[in-house]
Amino acid sequence: MKSFYTVLCITGLLLLGSSCQKYLDVVPPDVGTLDYAFRSRNEAENYLFSCYNAIQGLNDMSRSPAFTTSSELVYPLNLPGNPLNITGFSLITGTQNTNSPGLNYWDGGGNGINMWQAIRKCNTMLENIDEPADLGAAEKARWIAETKFLKAYYHYYLFRLYGPIPIVDKNLPVEATPDQVRVKRRPVDTVVNYIAGLLDQAIPDLPPSIENPAKELGRITKPAAMAIKAELLVTAASPLFNGNTDYASFRDKDGQLLFPAYDATKWQKAADACKAAIDQCEAVGLHLNNTFAAAPNVTNLPDQIRQELVFQTALTQRWDLNTELIWSLNAIWHGQEYCIPRMTQLANQNDNDNPAYFAAPISTAELFYTNNGVPIEEDKNWDYNDRYQLQDGDAANANYIKQGYTTIKAHFNRESRFYASIGFDGGIWFGNGILDGSNPHYVSARGQSSLAGPKTLQKTNITGYWPKKLANYLTVYDNGFNWTDFSMPVMRMAGLYLLYAEALNEVSGPSAECYANIDKVRNRAGLPGVVDAWAQYSRNPGKPSTKDGLRAIIHQERRIELCFEGQAGWDLRRWKELQLVLSAPLKGWSIYEDQAINYYRPKNVAIPVFGTRDYLWPISTNSLVVNSNLVQNPAW
Repeated sequence: MKSFYTVLCITGLLLLGSSCQKYLDVVPPDVGTLDYAFRSRNEAENYLFSCYNAIQGLNDMSRSPAFTTSSELVYPLNLPGNPLNITGFSLITGTQNTNSPGLNYWDGGGNGINMWQAIRKCNTMLENIDEPADLGAAEKARWIAETKFLKAYYHYYLFRLYGPIPIVDKNLPVEATPDQVRVKRRPVDTVVNYIAGLLDQAIPDLPPSIENPAKELGRITKPAAMAIKAELLVTAASPLFNGNTDYASFRDKDGQLLFPAYDATKWQKAADACKAAIDQCEAVGLHLNNTFAAAPNVTNLPDQIRQELVFQTALTQRWDLNTELIWSLNAIWHGQEYCIPRMTQLANQNDNDNPAYFAAPISTAELFYTNNGVPIEEDKNWDYNDRYQLQDGDAANANYIKQGYTTIKAHFNRESRFYASIGFDGGIWFGNGILDGSNPHYVSARGQSSLAGPKTLQKTNITGYWPKKLANYLTVYDNGFNWTDFSMPVMRMAGLYLLYAEALNEVSGPSAECYANIDKVRNRAGLPGVVDAWAQYSRNPGKPSTKDGLRAIIHQERRIELCFEGQAGWDLRRWKELQLVLSAPLKGWSIYEDQAINYYRPKNVAIPVFGTRDYLWPISTNSLVVNSNLVQNPAW
């Protein structure tokens, strides 16, 4: 497609062909070819692109711990000839182990990527960057900065999974002794300071924006690096890594403590980094997507659907036109065929292309607010106890629910992000080939005779809820697929504003600046400000006025705003809340039932198995044998 990604694809194939499962293989196997790899600017640029290769591999969401283990989505695990690698999805059912870890980013394996190999390539790039005689000084400085960012990001990825990790700042020489290769895990604060230091070195020489998207889209920029630094410092200040009593006695073999005591000043450092990143992003024109740029053939668009599309296109707008997208892993995210229900007869006839496996459990649907902007269990004007009672679509809700269609009360009077994010039985689905807002598709999901309902095991959504947000409204599934592609964000402005609000609240509790950053995101969704919403509609009106109350609000706001974007899994881990979220069975509707009264009966679709030890990934037994200086993560 674009030249940058063409090179990445080629280098990716080369790397896959030479992958190695040995622990921390830091001795370069390609010493004899380095002179060739850096003999000219063009060859060195190809090597730089190969340093990006592991980044592009992360674009496969089945490889993402945050996407597959967050409980936002469930996936049928018993499919014969499963088209996706289900390792990540199966981890919440207790399949993780030390002999062959799932999503193993230490050794590579279990659908994971060997991050140490990626780090080694970055070190090789830095060690040889002076070789090309035809490489100009300005370009050289940028390439060094990009490589240092990548090296930092790969360490950061490992840190989020494993906690205290070794630091590989330089490749070991070929003649390195066995003792030199047996590196040790470093304390959490040492790791965080090292990663932040690399980012600080990179940021000054990175470009503020990409001036030639056709050739360079995906390369790192100053705003992206600053946003990742902000996220790193928020992560380091969070309960998993800051004063975690579960790991208070965790030591290496020399007796060194690997986890720190609580340090409140880390939140101030995080807040400062968030504010600096926001200022930099806004300086180059990045901002919330507050308008909907309709395709030319969109007609009769009601305000309610337009509001949904304002939010939805903050994710699905093409990257080079998306003013909210700070950084993405790749130019294209593939997976819309797993998200779109069958809505036409031709779609049913061509259903091999449209399995629609990605299923949101009822708990995800219930995470979203009411139309008053407060949780459904808190809204004093919303009938929480009778939310599963049947109700027919009416004229007042015709832009959300098919008029006359029998569904449940839980689908009425919800915020616009609910309707933009979740596809449900009876729900309106704008797009998929019908761009006349007066006559859109709707989802018919009850029983096997319905269009979107269960067919064969391979073509069934097991909960009755689809991640509508992950489908571009211009993508059409009818007589086969006609995709309109988009990029899956690593960071967008809404997420950065909420990170800043979180850090501010942890520093000094509720404040006007904290509320303002939350309300930017809420106002885009058509909701009242957080203080007004709770004062008017919540059974707990004082909740936003306390640090604990506002913390809970911010956490839910992030989970709603960033739902299905591969963020919630990281957040729930760093908050130490994933164990609570996975403490109950994940449920869906009785999808094989034709009648509404029988369909809307919750049933278990997955029984999570998650304990304290699951917050950190295990290191494989083989790696511990090879490197006697390593210690295993607690309880594994």
